[in-house]
Amino acid sequence: MRILFGFFLFYSLILTSCDGLVKKEYLQTIGIRPTSYEATAKGCKDQLNYIPDSNAIDQTPIKYIRVNFHVICDDDGKGNFAEEEGRRFVYDVYNAANEKLGRNKQMNLPVGNSTPTLPMRYRYLLTGRPDDPNDDGIYFHNDSEHYHLVSKGKNRNIYGKSVFEKYGIQKDTVLNIFVQAHHLDSLKSNTYTKSIHGIGYTNFVKVNHWYEDVVDTIWVNGKPKVKWHKWNAVKNLNHEIGHTIGLRHSWIGNDGCEDTPTHHNCWNRTKGRAPCDTEWSNNVMDYNAHASAWSPCQIGIVHRNFADQRKKIRKLLEPTWCTFDPNKTIEIKGDTQWYGAKDLEGNLVVKNGASLTIHCRVSLPKDAKVIVHPKAKLILNGATIENDCGEEWNGIEVWSKGESKGTVELYSGAQILNVKNPIELSEL
Repeated sequence: MRILFGFFLFYSLILTSCDGLVKKEYLQTIGIRPTSYEATAKGCKDQLNYIPDSNAIDQTPIKYIRVNFHVICDDDGKGNFAEEEGRRFVYDVYNAANEKLGRNKQMNLPVGNSTPTLPMRYRYLLTGRPDDPNDDGIYFHNDSEHYHLVSKGKNRNIYGKSVFEKYGIQKDTVLNIFVQAHHLDSLKSNTYTKSIHGIGYTNFVKVNHWYEDVVDTIWVNGKPKVKWHKWNAVKNLNHEIGHTIGLRHSWIGNDGCEDTPTHHNCWNRTKGRAPCDTEWSNNVMDYNAHASAWSPCQIGIVHRNFADQRKKIRKLLEPTWCTFDPNKTIEIKGDTQWYGAKDLEGNLVVKNGASLTIHCRVSLPKDAKVIVHPKAKLILNGATIENDCGEEWNGIEVWSKGESKGTVELYSGAQILNVKNPIELSEL
């Protein structure tokens, strides 16, 4: 009797052990379903579909805009920063601008609003020439023709591109930023107004007044030391790069966003003087003293443009999505819809009890894979899964356990490209 009991116990353990094994195999064939599973909402071009989800922030990886800086003086080295202090000031502005991007503020307008304050999910990356280890991405030029930026009058050159054409470095892959100044002759006039200006093109930015804004000198141990006034430069930089990445002035009401209301563009709060006693903005795309807030819609526009393979700004991004990082794996734990394109940096895992419906483009890095757990579902509805770096990703790995097996559904129009383990598509 003991022998018989022992046999049944052993047999039961074998069954339990086998049933508990998870079988993992790459998807090899899949049938194309003839009709759309669901209409693709507002489409892959709608900025609202690119607003980061604060409850799943890892699903919007941080993008890095490669930048360099050109500080331009006149032929005699006057009218702008000298190299030592200029390099120090540029580093200060660069670091502070990234800090601003890391701490978005609540919108001031409309008054009493409850507009969500969402993380920006992009930063700047100072980038020198890769073949020169001593190149820090900060350059100095003496050029009397190009050191000044004039926004009004007969000598206006704010819209000119010759400075970029002459001094631009890595023009197709790095956003060149030209730090110019006011003309020395203009500064001699008592009636000349020194104000900050700039312009953001799709592949370069021009700014001025950074040098003139450093006005205070403090004395340390009997020696003069410049006290930096960097915050106007930081606001100027973030504003002009905002134009480069697709944002427009928000106070005039045609910026494409309902959460950036029209207003009188007050520079600051003015007590007792309407409308600026209450109606003052802190949005980075307005002209104001604060410039510390980005609305959800504005953030959505930025990330939509980053994801658009036809946009020039995408070529200026550090292609972090080309390098596989297992620590950047994204796990889907609920029913999730992706209506915007995404560039992932690790594996994509759909966990048990969850479903993921992809409607747009998703890029996976080399050696990454999509994993569908035994009680999970992946739906490709108009989606394209690919590697956007000219390499191959591993494929879709479907897990099974006992009678449960992960489900993958593909609807007409979906594509699976650049995959190392080929998937044969067939009509159902």
